[in-house]
Amino acid sequence: MLLLAGLPACSRPGPFDAPPCFPPAYTVTPERAQLGQNVNVTAPDADCDPRYGEHARIHVTVTDAAGAKVLDATSPMNDAGGFTYTFIVPVNSAAGPATVTAMPYNIDWCDDTGRNNRAGGSGQAGELTRASCAQPVRILTVTP
Repeated sequence: MLLLAGLPACSRPGPFDAPPCFPPAYTVTPERAQLGQNVNVTAPDADCDPRYGEHARIHVTVTDAAGAKVLDATSPMNDAGGFTYTFIVPVNSAAGPATVTAMPYNIDWCDDTGRNNRAGGSGQAGELTRASCAQPVRILTVTP
C-alpha cells in the first residue's frame, strides 16, 4: 500500500488506463424560447483528450412537455468534444418544459467511470462493457 501512495494520481500505464474523460457539459440558450425561435446548444472543448476523431458528431434530441420527440438530429463536433448546434423550436411543440439532450453520436459513453470505451480499442460491440447510464438533460421552457 505504501508504494502506491507515491504514484501520481493520473499516472497509469497503457491506452485503456487513461484518466476518466467525460464529454464536456453543454448549455442551452436561451433557457426559455417561443415556438419558431432559435435555440443554441453548445459545449466547450473537453479538458482531457476524448479522441472523438475528425468525423465526430453530436446527437441532439428535444422532447416536448407532452412527451413527443420534436427534434432528433446530429451535427459536427470537434475531436475535443466542442460543438455549437442551432435549431428552431418546432411550431408543433407542446408548451412547457422540454428536455434537451446532447451526447456524442454512435459512441458508448455509458461507463460511469468516464472511460472512453472505444479509445485504443477496435470498437467492436462485443468488446464494450456497458454500465449504468445517467443521460445529461437540460430544460428548455417552450412558450406559445
